Amino acid sequence: MNRIVKIGMDVHSTNYTLCAMEPVLDGEDRIFTNIQVTPDYKNVLQFIENLKNKLGPDDSYSIECGYEAGCLGYSLYNQLTSAGVKCIILAPTTMLTQQGKRVKTDKRDAVMIAQCLSYGGYHAVHVPTDKDDSVKEYLRMRDDHKLALKKIKQQINAFCIRHGYFYPGTKWTIKHLQWLRKLALKDLFREVLDEYLAFYDEQTSKIERFDKRIEELAADPAYKDNVRKLGCLLGIKVHTALSLIVETGDFSRFKKGSTYAAFLGLAPGESSSGAHINRTGISKAGNTHLRRLLIEGAKGICKGQVGHKSKELRSRQAGNSAAVIAYADRGNTRMRSKYYRMMRHGKKKNVAVAATARELACFVWGIMTNNMEPRTSGKKAA
Repeated sequence: MNRIVKIGMDVHSTNYTLCAMEPVLDGEDRIFTNIQVTPDYKNVLQFIENLKNKLGPDDSYSIECGYEAGCLGYSLYNQLTSAGVKCIILAPTTMLTQQGKRVKTDKRDAVMIAQCLSYGGYHAVHVPTDKDDSVKEYLRMRDDHKLALKKIKQQINAFCIRHGYFYPGTKWTIKHLQWLRKLALKDLFREVLDEYLAFYDEQTSKIERFDKRIEELAADPAYKDNVRKLGCLLGIKVHTALSLIVETGDFSRFKKGSTYAAFLGLAPGESSSGAHINRTGISKAGNTHLRRLLIEGAKGICKGQVGHKSKELRSRQAGNSAAVIAYADRGNTRMRSKYYRMMRHGKKKNVAVAATARELACFVWGIMTNNMEPRTSGKKAA
């Protein structure tokens, strides 16, 4: 029987700590070595070669590496797999950590990762294709600029308030911008506001350019049909749809819509003991970026009349199959109805929005996996 060796790697931008372990079911795990090397994948390959010399012939063992998802992204994974080494990226929120540990070091973390690999105490991170990864990076870059735009708006508002200027109408309209440019400020104050506005104009034009480019990316044959399908749902436009597709990858790896919602951290938690039952908020585990996009999308759903379809939504649904449109309409009605029902029962708005986002994740999964048949029980539509 072949021996199995797991290499846990605690990786940082400054060093890698490598621990080679052979799991022993009826005894203490055997640790061959636990060393620290400079951050270069070639050092990992050299470590494996030295380990092979200790273990003997190649056909007597199998070697598997793993590291916790973090700053390195998929780079080390791609380098090792290209060299023929089996590698896994572990999702941090799913790893079984040591209970009650008081001392934390890189070497102990490497041992813990090797133990997770040995006994299955983790879920592997989905590794996207190069194309999906590049689109994901572009979308996140656009979102970073959107955050910069939000920050400069806050800075301009704070500047005006500090100097006693209050705009009575809706902000960031053409009239508001004209008002800002005509403010009678003295000397350097005027120059400060002009610099703020110049940065605002620059960020606005960049985001417009990025959005046009995202439209082009979404028109790619690899994404076009799925983007159009997801656009049938309220709260999901091109940017959100494309982000869901490239960052999730294969939706069929989730057995149910609720499993997908849990992957996004939208499932409620629980902390119960004995007769005491305590339900907590959403877990916030998993993909933070997609969770934020779905929360924003849910806020858009939580407006308007139940069953109403705007011209924009009808336009997005045009060209899709009758089955997809019917499923999306059923989902849109369900999500809005649930939100208003929760508000009538006194739930906090953020709780109702999060619950709507979870429903939205389930309907996204239903469309992407073609599980669009209604449940006979009527309890869940996705």
